[in-house]
This record gives sequence, C-alpha cells and structure tokens, in this order.
Amino acid sequence: MNNPAPVAELGRRVIDEVERAIVGKRAVLEKIMAAILTGGHVLLEDYPGLAKTLIAKSFATTLGLDFKRIQFTPDLLPGDVTGSHIYNRATNNFELRPGPIFANIVLADEINRASPKTQSALLEAMQEQQVTLDGESLALPQPFLVIATQNPIEYEGTFPLPEAQLDRFLMKLSVGYPSPAQEQEILRRRQQRGREAITLQQITSAAELLTVRETIETIYLHPDLERYIVDIVSATRRTHQVLVGASPRGSLALMTLARVRAALDGRDYVLPDDVKAFAQPALVHRLILEPGLWMKQRAADDIIATIVEQVAVPVVD
Repeated sequence: MNNPAPVAELGRRVIDEVERAIVGKRAVLEKIMAAILTGGHVLLEDYPGLAKTLIAKSFATTLGLDFKRIQFTPDLLPGDVTGSHIYNRATNNFELRPGPIFANIVLADEINRASPKTQSALLEAMQEQQVTLDGESLALPQPFLVIATQNPIEYEGTFPLPEAQLDRFLMKLSVGYPSPAQEQEILRRRQQRGREAITLQQITSAAELLTVRETIETIYLHPDLERYIVDIVSATRRTHQVLVGASPRGSLALMTLARVRAALDGRDYVLPDDVKAFAQPALVHRLILEPGLWMKQRAADDIIATIVEQVAVPVVD
C-alpha cells in the first residue's frame, strides 16, 4: 500500500471514535496516533484526572490491540514488569509467566514513582522490542508501544527518569485542562450514557497497522527538509541556555513524525509545516537545561519555539 489516502482515512476514523470518549483534545489525539503508527513511545506529563489512562485505553480498544496497565510504585520490582519463570510442581519444569510488558499498548502509570532498577526493566523493551529473561530473549507482540505518565508537581518519593530512558520516548505531550464548554460537554455525555463506562468500537487491527507502517516509509522527504531538521536539532546544541542538546535520535524522531503527519494529511511528501508541528513534542524532553532554568516551567518549550522561529525555512517545490 503506497497510497497515503487510506492512511489518512484510517487515522480520521480512529481519532473520531476515540473522541467519543475524549472531549476537545483532537490535537493531542492526532499526535498520539502518529506515535502509534510509527511504534514510538509517548510520555504524558500532566496533572491527575486529565484522562491520560482513558486515552491509552481508548486507543487500544479502537485499534483492536491488547492493553495492559502497570501502576508504578516504589516497591515495584523488575520481575513485576517483565515476568519470570515459575516452577510448576505438576510438570517438574519452570514455566514462563509473562509480565504485563507483553502487550501491544502498555500504560506505565506514574513511571517516575518506581526505582531506577525497575525503570530500567523498560529500557530493553522500548529500544529492542524484546525482553531477556534468564538469558533468553523473548520478542514482544507487534505493534508495541509504551505510554508513560508522570505528575509534574509531585517530586517527593519519585525518581526522575534517566536521560537514556527519556531519549527513548518518541515524544512528550501534555493533555491540558478542558475549556469550560468542553468540561460541560463531558458532564452532558456522562448523563446521557447513564453509566461510567464508555463503549468504543474497534476500527482496525494490529495487522492493518503494521501494513500502514510500510506506507509511511514511502513518504518523500526532500534533501532540503532533511537539512532543515538537522539545523533545528543542531541549534539545540548551540543554545547557551542548554547544557546538552538533542541527540541524532531526536533528528530521526522529527523526520519520522513529519512523514507520519504528511501521510495522515493524505500527502506522499513532507512540508516544512509537518516538521514545525512536531518540533516541540519530539525534542522538548531531550534537552538538559542550565541549572538556573530547571525550576522554570515550560523553559524548554520556549527555547524550542525560539529555535523554530529563527531557523530558516527552506523553499521546496
């Protein structure tokens, strides 16, 4: 399938269905859909009660994917995530009891509450799409995606994610509070349903998603736009407010997301606006700022916005 039109149609149908559960957050849903189509992981950093868990579960239902939720706590062990081999007295053998990581979409809820040792259990899964147990490498189901959440205001009893793990997230997003009209719409829908649960329809399947990924690989990126991406990422390494800029993994993430946005828009080529749309979510979590900016909210967002404004946009036929 080389025609991007079916990709755009699929994306529209999936997001329309998820919007039956999530009110007024289409821009965020479109970005998460882009991550799902590429198999990239998403970090959701926002306040409690903003439907982060509901978003992950709604996408899993609509896409026909297996969903597992892991509540990260200080006493969570790596084996609680990956699973382990358990001795079966009846068969006199050790049998694999797979952990919740063996799912298509894994919600790592409040990921920064677990110890670094437990957080590291996710590293191999996120990067290599596999888990190693007792020397045996086990492939994870495909597609595989981690959606992690963390609270930006609670730091006591938490363990900040190491830079190596942050870099493995394709993008970092915030959901944000709904407007008063949107919040009233949430109340109206809840009254109409007459129950808490929301029933969504399955729109596609894992097999179709994997086929769609092949289409995204055919989206054309002009060499001038390749350079545009490199210039934006390189600028993060030269800014005096940044100690460590984005790595080449950031350039690859930005390229991938720009191609997905083009496909979701029904185009087989990338525009500069596709790159601009994902510069902030793809790069914001990859910057290590000067100590004086650590406590300033949205400092990294402001830096990236300035860079995107200053880097010359190529004129491409």
